[in-house]
Amino acid sequence: MSDFLWQSFITLLVIIDPFMVVPVFIGLTHKDSHEQREKTAKKTCIIAIILLVFFAVAGDYLLDMMGISQPAFRIAGGFLLLLAGIEMVMAKSTGSRTPTDDEEKEATDRDDISVFPLAIPLIAGPGAMTSIVVLMREAEPHGFTAELGVMLIAIFVLLLTYIAMRMGERLMRLLGVTGMNVLTRVFGVIVAALATQHIVHGVTAVVKGMR
Repeated sequence: MSDFLWQSFITLLVIIDPFMVVPVFIGLTHKDSHEQREKTAKKTCIIAIILLVFFAVAGDYLLDMMGISQPAFRIAGGFLLLLAGIEMVMAKSTGSRTPTDDEEKEATDRDDISVFPLAIPLIAGPGAMTSIVVLMREAEPHGFTAELGVMLIAIFVLLLTYIAMRMGERLMRLLGVTGMNVLTRVFGVIVAALATQHIVHGVTAVVKGMR
């Protein structure tokens, strides 16, 4: 089970990617005071935790109610993750992970940016939601402890995201824009590989079911 939990941590870490949030957070809060930035970062992560825990607990039931099989969801989720991975590697927005130009323009006019675009889609976007549902389904054979472990891992990664936002200016000075982009691209390659693995496993399960 330790291997599964470690894999879950790596999966959620590279998909949420705490470092990618930092430049956007700094850009949208550059006029705010220290206290306002701290409040925004805390609210953003709390909202993201609520969303991911909800999908972790209720996602499986929602899929069963809609009659969506695990292989079908893994294939669809794999394609969504692949889009996110391509976006991270190529630094081109597809709208699956980063806000579009129109959405970003709207965000600059908002007083509260914690829900959009920070919590959604930057942190708890389609890729993160899809991944946690898939991980919870994979945790079922390992029992309740593994399922609880996936949720705690998600909360821990979001805690790292909160710390990254709070240390945003220092991280930007330390790594710079180039350093942040390099990390995001490396994570993007891993996300693309995970996405391919989800698609392959889903297709394999469908083929086995047809025999």
